[in-house]
Amino acid sequence: MFTGIVQDLGTVADVESTEDGVRLRVRTPLAADLRPGDSIAVNGCCLTAVGETERGADGPTFLADVMHESLRRTSLQAAAASGARVNLELAMAAGDRFGGHIVQGHVDGTGRVVETREDGFSRVVRIAPEDPALLRYVVEKGSITVDGVSLTVSDLADAWLEVSLIPETLERTTLGRASAGTPVNLEVDVLAKHVEKLLGKDRP
Repeated sequence: MFTGIVQDLGTVADVESTEDGVRLRVRTPLAADLRPGDSIAVNGCCLTAVGETERGADGPTFLADVMHESLRRTSLQAAAASGARVNLELAMAAGDRFGGHIVQGHVDGTGRVVETREDGFSRVVRIAPEDPALLRYVVEKGSITVDGVSLTVSDLADAWLEVSLIPETLERTTLGRASAGTPVNLEVDVLAKHVEKLLGKDRP
Protein backbone atom coordinates (compact mmCIF):
# COMPACT_ATOMS: atom_id res chain seq x y z
CA MET A 1 0.00 0.00 0.00
CA PHE A 2 1.06 3.58 -0.67
CA THR A 3 -0.14 7.00 0.49
CA GLY A 4 0.45 9.15 -2.59
CA ILE A 5 3.29 11.16 -1.06
CA VAL A 6 6.06 11.19 -3.69
CA GLN A 7 9.47 10.50 -2.15
CA ASP A 8 11.69 11.16 -5.13
CA LEU A 9 11.73 12.23 -8.75
CA GLY A 10 13.63 9.37 -10.37
CA THR A 11 15.12 9.23 -13.86
CA VAL A 12 14.50 6.40 -16.31
CA ALA A 13 18.05 5.30 -17.14
CA ASP A 14 17.16 2.58 -19.64
CA VAL A 15 14.13 1.00 -21.29
CA GLU A 16 14.26 -2.52 -22.71
CA SER A 17 11.20 -3.35 -24.83
CA THR A 18 10.48 -6.89 -25.98
CA GLU A 19 7.43 -8.77 -27.20
CA ASP A 20 6.93 -9.93 -23.61
CA GLY A 21 6.76 -6.44 -22.05
CA VAL A 22 9.05 -3.64 -20.90
CA ARG A 23 11.90 -3.63 -18.38
CA LEU A 24 12.72 -0.28 -16.81
CA ARG A 25 15.94 0.74 -15.10
CA VAL A 26 15.31 3.75 -12.86
CA ARG A 27 17.96 5.86 -11.14
CA THR A 28 17.05 7.05 -7.66
CA PRO A 29 18.53 7.12 -4.13
CA LEU A 30 15.47 5.05 -3.10
CA ALA A 31 16.99 2.08 -4.94
CA ALA A 32 19.36 1.62 -2.01
CA ASP A 33 16.36 0.62 0.14
CA LEU A 34 14.95 -1.88 -2.37
CA ARG A 35 15.39 -5.63 -2.37
CA PRO A 36 14.19 -8.07 -5.05
CA GLY A 37 10.44 -8.52 -4.66
CA ASP A 38 9.84 -5.14 -2.99
CA SER A 39 7.04 -2.92 -4.31
CA ILE A 40 7.56 0.61 -5.57
CA ALA A 41 5.08 2.97 -7.20
CA VAL A 42 6.28 4.46 -10.50
CA ASN A 43 3.98 7.29 -11.64
CA GLY A 44 1.32 5.67 -9.47
CA CYS A 45 1.72 2.17 -10.90
CA CYS A 46 2.76 -0.49 -8.39
CA LEU A 47 5.77 -2.35 -9.78
CA THR A 48 8.05 -5.02 -8.33
CA ALA A 49 11.79 -4.58 -8.09
CA VAL A 50 13.61 -7.41 -9.83
CA GLY A 51 17.28 -8.36 -9.56
CA GLU A 52 19.80 -6.60 -7.36
CA THR A 53 20.23 -2.84 -7.05
CA GLU A 54 23.12 -1.56 -9.14
CA ARG A 55 25.31 1.19 -7.72
CA GLY A 56 26.80 3.10 -10.64
CA ALA A 57 28.79 6.32 -10.76
CA ASP A 58 25.59 8.30 -11.36
CA GLY A 59 23.78 6.74 -8.40
CA PRO A 60 21.91 3.53 -7.59
CA THR A 61 19.33 2.05 -9.96
CA PHE A 62 16.63 -0.59 -9.75
CA LEU A 63 14.94 -2.77 -12.36
CA ALA A 64 11.21 -3.33 -12.74
CA ASP A 65 9.22 -5.29 -15.29
CA VAL A 66 6.06 -3.78 -16.80
CA MET A 67 3.71 -6.43 -18.19
CA HIS A 68 1.26 -5.97 -21.05
CA GLU A 69 -1.69 -5.46 -18.67
CA SER A 70 0.08 -2.51 -17.04
CA LEU A 71 1.09 -1.07 -20.40
CA ARG A 72 -2.51 -1.22 -21.58
CA ARG A 73 -3.98 0.40 -18.48
CA THR A 74 -1.35 3.04 -17.69
CA SER A 75 0.66 5.78 -19.34
CA LEU A 76 3.99 4.07 -18.62
CA GLN A 77 4.55 3.09 -22.25
CA ALA A 78 4.48 6.76 -23.26
CA ALA A 79 5.82 8.40 -20.11
CA ALA A 80 8.71 6.12 -19.13
CA ALA A 81 11.07 6.82 -22.01
CA SER A 82 14.81 6.91 -21.42
CA GLY A 83 15.68 10.13 -19.61
CA ALA A 84 12.12 10.76 -18.41
CA ARG A 85 11.46 11.81 -14.83
CA VAL A 86 9.04 9.64 -12.83
CA ASN A 87 7.31 9.97 -9.46
CA LEU A 88 8.48 7.32 -6.99
CA GLU A 89 7.14 6.10 -3.66
CA LEU A 90 8.26 3.09 -1.63
CA ALA A 91 5.56 0.86 -0.16
CA MET A 92 4.34 2.05 3.21
CA ALA A 93 5.89 0.31 6.21
CA ALA A 94 3.98 -0.47 9.41
CA GLY A 95 4.22 2.53 11.70
CA ASP A 96 4.90 5.05 8.91
CA ARG A 97 3.13 8.40 8.93
CA PHE A 98 -0.03 8.33 6.80
CA GLY A 99 0.39 11.56 4.88
CA GLY A 100 -1.98 11.14 1.91
CA HIS A 101 -4.80 8.63 1.44
CA ILE A 102 -5.12 4.90 0.72
CA VAL A 103 -3.36 4.30 -2.60
CA GLN A 104 -3.01 0.78 -3.99
CA GLY A 105 -0.93 1.54 -7.05
CA HIS A 106 -3.63 -0.16 -9.14
CA VAL A 107 -4.27 2.38 -11.89
CA ASP A 108 -7.94 2.58 -12.88
CA GLY A 109 -7.36 4.40 -16.12
CA THR A 110 -5.55 7.21 -17.86
CA GLY A 111 -6.45 10.80 -18.53
CA ARG A 112 -5.01 13.82 -20.27
CA VAL A 113 -4.33 17.30 -19.02
CA VAL A 114 -6.80 19.62 -20.75
CA GLU A 115 -5.46 22.91 -19.46
CA THR A 116 -3.53 24.54 -16.65
CA ARG A 117 -3.94 27.99 -15.11
CA GLU A 118 -2.33 29.93 -12.32
CA ASP A 119 -4.39 30.79 -9.23
CA GLY A 120 -2.31 32.79 -6.79
CA PHE A 121 0.65 30.65 -5.76
CA SER A 122 -1.16 27.47 -6.85
CA ARG A 123 -1.66 25.97 -10.29
CA VAL A 124 -5.00 24.48 -11.30
CA VAL A 125 -4.78 21.43 -13.55
CA ARG A 126 -7.86 20.21 -15.42
CA ILE A 127 -7.81 16.52 -16.38
CA ALA A 128 -10.18 14.62 -18.66
CA PRO A 129 -10.27 10.83 -18.03
CA GLU A 130 -10.12 8.68 -21.16
CA ASP A 131 -13.13 6.87 -19.69
CA PRO A 132 -15.54 9.48 -18.22
CA ALA A 133 -17.26 6.66 -16.26
CA LEU A 134 -14.38 6.92 -13.76
CA LEU A 135 -15.81 10.22 -12.60
CA ARG A 136 -18.68 8.42 -10.86
CA TYR A 137 -16.13 7.55 -8.14
CA VAL A 138 -14.87 11.13 -7.80
CA VAL A 139 -16.36 13.77 -5.51
CA GLU A 140 -15.44 17.41 -4.99
CA LYS A 141 -13.02 17.74 -2.05
CA GLY A 142 -12.46 13.99 -2.18
CA SER A 143 -9.13 12.28 -2.89
CA ILE A 144 -7.70 11.12 -6.20
CA THR A 145 -4.27 9.87 -7.23
CA VAL A 146 -2.73 11.49 -10.31
CA ASP A 147 0.55 9.91 -11.48
CA GLY A 148 1.03 8.60 -7.95
CA VAL A 149 0.36 11.94 -6.23
CA SER A 150 -2.39 12.12 -3.60
CA LEU A 151 -4.49 15.18 -4.42
CA THR A 152 -7.78 16.81 -3.46
CA VAL A 153 -10.39 17.33 -6.16
CA SER A 154 -11.05 21.07 -6.30
CA ASP A 155 -13.73 21.07 -9.00
CA LEU A 156 -15.67 18.52 -11.03
CA ALA A 157 -17.87 18.31 -14.14
CA ASP A 158 -19.31 15.56 -16.34
CA ALA A 159 -16.12 15.14 -18.41
CA TRP A 160 -13.29 16.47 -16.28
CA LEU A 161 -11.90 17.07 -12.81
CA GLU A 162 -9.58 19.72 -11.45
CA VAL A 163 -6.84 19.62 -8.84
CA SER A 164 -4.95 22.56 -7.35
CA LEU A 165 -1.21 22.15 -6.88
CA ILE A 166 0.86 24.03 -4.32
CA PRO A 167 4.47 25.05 -5.13
CA GLU A 168 5.84 22.09 -3.13
CA THR A 169 3.93 19.62 -5.33
CA LEU A 170 4.95 21.47 -8.50
CA GLU A 171 8.61 21.27 -7.52
CA ARG A 172 8.74 17.72 -6.18
CA THR A 173 6.63 15.85 -8.76
CA THR A 174 6.27 15.48 -12.52
CA LEU A 175 2.99 17.41 -12.34
CA GLY A 176 5.00 20.63 -12.24
CA ARG A 177 5.91 19.95 -15.89
CA ALA A 178 2.42 18.87 -16.99
CA SER A 179 0.82 20.82 -19.81
CA ALA A 180 -2.13 20.39 -22.16
CA GLY A 181 -1.98 16.92 -23.72
CA THR A 182 0.18 15.31 -21.01
CA PRO A 183 -1.05 11.76 -20.22
CA VAL A 184 -1.52 10.87 -16.56
CA ASN A 185 -2.41 7.78 -14.55
CA LEU A 186 -5.55 7.97 -12.43
CA GLU A 187 -6.52 5.91 -9.39
CA VAL A 188 -9.86 6.70 -7.79
CA ASP A 189 -10.72 6.16 -4.14
CA VAL A 190 -10.95 2.38 -3.61
CA LEU A 191 -13.58 2.89 -0.89
CA ALA A 192 -16.02 4.27 -3.47
CA LYS A 193 -15.66 1.12 -5.59
CA HIS A 194 -16.20 -1.16 -2.60
CA VAL A 195 -19.32 0.76 -1.54
CA GLU A 196 -20.73 0.44 -5.06
CA LYS A 197 -20.10 -3.32 -5.07
CA LEU A 198 -21.65 -3.81 -1.63
CA LEU A 199 -24.74 -1.86 -2.65
CA GLY A 200 -25.11 -4.09 -5.69
CA LYS A 201 -24.82 -1.28 -8.19
CA ASP A 202 -23.85 -2.27 -11.72
CA ARG A 203 -21.17 -0.35 -13.54
CA PRO A 204 -22.18 1.26 -16.82
